[in-house]
Amino acid sequence: MHEERAFTFACGDERLVGILSLPATAQQPATRGVVIVVGGPQYRAGSHRQFTLLARSLADAGIPALRFDYRGMGDSEGAQRDFETVEADLRAAIDAFFVQQPQLREVALFGLCDGATAAALYAPNDARVAGLALVNPWVRTEAGAARATVSHYYTGRLLQGSLWRKIARGEFRLKPALRSAWNNLVSMFAKSDDDALPARMYARLQRFDGAVLLVLSGADLTAQEFAGVAAGSRGWRRLLARPRVTRRDLAGADHTFSRRPWHDSLTEWTRDWMRAW
Repeated sequence: MHEERAFTFACGDERLVGILSLPATAQQPATRGVVIVVGGPQYRAGSHRQFTLLARSLADAGIPALRFDYRGMGDSEGAQRDFETVEADLRAAIDAFFVQQPQLREVALFGLCDGATAAALYAPNDARVAGLALVNPWVRTEAGAARATVSHYYTGRLLQGSLWRKIARGEFRLKPALRSAWNNLVSMFAKSDDDALPARMYARLQRFDGAVLLVLSGADLTAQEFAGVAAGSRGWRRLLARPRVTRRDLAGADHTFSRRPWHDSLTEWTRDWMRAW
């Protein structure tokens, strides 16, 4: 149902490696594709080959997909960099996608974790980007991480029978646990400056007028930190309530959708969203 093509493309003076997953040649050429923005540090296949499987499934559904390695990752040249310094890499990948598939008119960026954040920070500056699929976006601050830990990890831990059996056997280390809990409670009230990552991501998404798919895992602290940031801000609530934003929550799923039913749900939501807007 699909074909795959490996190629290299330039980003400045360095070469990046990309893999195209393309619909069968008998299908009508698609004018909309997906660029998969990999969260780091990992390469284009993703954890348990999740990005490979996603790209192939999209191609089987008639949607061309490109996954690639940033500079300094996987098989690409250059020095390793973080998600806030990959704008040139993203632009080069989109340029190459349009060269390889000249019928394209627009693309969506699909990103997990800090890949989602990198995509959101980049998108308003490139008119070719018409959609953002943001999966468990990374908006890490000291206070946000502490709130997510207190609200979700500790609550869930108290309901686990294994904890109480450990306490009954005298195997629970009370002092370190109390110290950790206290540190998280103190961090919950740490102040963030105006340049904090959630504020910058919000400002960029405010400028983006394309379609947005937001997917959050129910058993992931990164996702729950984002959910807490969004719920605690009137601006974020208004932004995510816009008609162009589609939100999906998957109870029980971990950060990388490691079980097949979770992966299949994410793939189906992405495919249907790509066809809908």
